[in-house]
Amino acid sequence: MSETVLSTAVVGSYPQPAWLVDRDNLVNRLPPRVRAHEMWRIPPEHLQEAQEAATLAAIRDQERAGVDVISDGEIRRESYSNRLATALGGIDRERSGTAMDRTGKPASVPLVSGPIRRARPVEVDDVRFLRANTARTIKITLPGPFTLTQQAENAHYPDDESLAMAYAAAVNEEIGDLFAAGADIVQLDEPYLQARPDAARAYGVKAINRALEGADGKTALHLCFGYAAVVHDKPSGYSFLPELEAAAVDQVSIEAAQPDLDPAILGKLPSKEILYGVIDMSDPAIETAETVAARLRRALAVVPPERLVAAPDCGMKYLTRETAFGKLKAMVEGAAIVRREVAG
Repeated sequence: MSETVLSTAVVGSYPQPAWLVDRDNLVNRLPPRVRAHEMWRIPPEHLQEAQEAATLAAIRDQERAGVDVISDGEIRRESYSNRLATALGGIDRERSGTAMDRTGKPASVPLVSGPIRRARPVEVDDVRFLRANTARTIKITLPGPFTLTQQAENAHYPDDESLAMAYAAAVNEEIGDLFAAGADIVQLDEPYLQARPDAARAYGVKAINRALEGADGKTALHLCFGYAAVVHDKPSGYSFLPELEAAAVDQVSIEAAQPDLDPAILGKLPSKEILYGVIDMSDPAIETAETVAARLRRALAVVPPERLVAAPDCGMKYLTRETAFGKLKAMVEGAAIVRREVAG
């Protein structure tokens, strides 16, 4: 459970500065599933130093806004998933595959041509950098095994469930090293649970539970309807959510602000801490603290305050830095209002 009643957290990403990435390239394409080196403005020999400087700025923004659980902003990534996905053994280094994106468009994706294995740690240095530069509770995110499966072309395993379980084993190894490196929370990003609910019911929770075996710390799982910059028409309810009560995860992170989600469905997750989306990623206007407070009050009708965490709907990478910072401040202030009300 949260150390603070009605604490605040980010989902993962924070805006990357325009001096670091080509923002036009970022916003005018689907999130890349294969490597997209052309996004970076900095030459390779200086890229790590530049990424560290931008990561430090993202950390300080989250601290200044007053957020309790912060991330590294995913500043070093071209998308939430492709950095891990393309680092695994079993991925064809010469060719890409093709799969349908959740928007229904074909996308270049990793081609699985051999057994999936984790050849090396991928995000451990990210955790170490984050841990060395803040005293706050820290979270690191990585793509979950179900979503990795949906974002790949399978040319090796007999079926997608077998591929998902192989991904789960590799993700499990990464999770162990992330906790050992100092992560307080490790979050699996699994948006495709919502996009592909039939397959998710067949083997999604099974793969997630395999990935989380032996996890030595608090775990979270984020599922959403897609980035607001990419997916504009969103349903008002989740097609896959109550099923996560059977998942071996401590927290479930959902978007609720933009889709105006009826929080009643959260009653189906009685054992989970809920990261409840109170910041709308589709609206550049910065919420007032009272708007955030009103959204939290709706959730409190279903979820007790000790199991509720205020969060943005999704990652913030498509916003401007000024907007993202303002929204985080509003989130913190709105949570403080409701925290005082709960305390009486």
